[in-house]
Amino acid sequence: MSAQAGELARIEPAAPAAAASEAAGFRRAHEDPPWVRRLLVAVALLFLGGFLLLPAAAVLVEAFRGGLEVWARAVTEADALAAIRLTLLVAAIAVPLNALFGIAAAWSLTRFRFRGQNLLLTLIDLPFGVSPVIAGMSTVLLFGAQGIFGPWAQAHGLKIVFAVPGIVLATVFVTFPFVARELIPFMQQQGREEEEAALVMGASGWQILSRVTVPNVRWSLLYGLILCNARAMGEFGAVSVVSGHIRGETNTLPLHVEILYGEYAFRAGFAVASLLFLLALLTLVAKKTLECTQRNARRSAP
Repeated sequence: MSAQAGELARIEPAAPAAAASEAAGFRRAHEDPPWVRRLLVAVALLFLGGFLLLPAAAVLVEAFRGGLEVWARAVTEADALAAIRLTLLVAAIAVPLNALFGIAAAWSLTRFRFRGQNLLLTLIDLPFGVSPVIAGMSTVLLFGAQGIFGPWAQAHGLKIVFAVPGIVLATVFVTFPFVARELIPFMQQQGREEEEAALVMGASGWQILSRVTVPNVRWSLLYGLILCNARAMGEFGAVSVVSGHIRGETNTLPLHVEILYGEYAFRAGFAVASLLFLLALLTLVAKKTLECTQRNARRSAP
């Protein structure tokens, strides 16, 4: 007891001394000086301003330079409307497909143990390491006129390359990791206790999925869907290879901007590009709103 009392006596004066040194302006060893923090913040702001805010401001200024009437005429032109409809159609098909794939992949990887599990996880990350142009070329090699399945598709009257199905296939390929990659870490952290309890109580697999798993991962699922939708609408490389650039038929919004720029219709091109900027802004707002909602839900949870 006397040894412990002596140890406490040596520790207790140390706390006031540390507080006094901190009040006197001394910093702890793991803290950076104020000028380092200010320098890092300034560098980050310079990068944001130079590589994000300035280009975005330039797009908006050029888009509305001729006035709101010129902008409205450019975005309501027949080819622009066709590009908008096709972009929305492709996203409406690709996003639900990726949601189904993401839930199935996350469920299988986090709830089961099987051979080839690491290989499946690696394949999910494949679009992150492969150029989108390669995805478009793969679609052409598979379903083109001289491709593996091209003659069969032509014999059955199916047009895939240079048509909407090819655009959808290429978009699905480049966007399918987003939902799965958002769900897998969250489901691993969540564990299987609630699902096992539901199984013990007699719930079927579909009931466990629909009433336990999906409600628990709804925020991560929505986050992944937002990112997947933004990438699907803004994809250029893969879609450019398989679309054929047929005006009014196979041009999405990014391809339509490229055509307008190539024809020196800069004002119309910036006007259509402002729609993509608006999409990015809405995606950012939805992302931050979802993060705030998720944070508040965690705070209010018991």
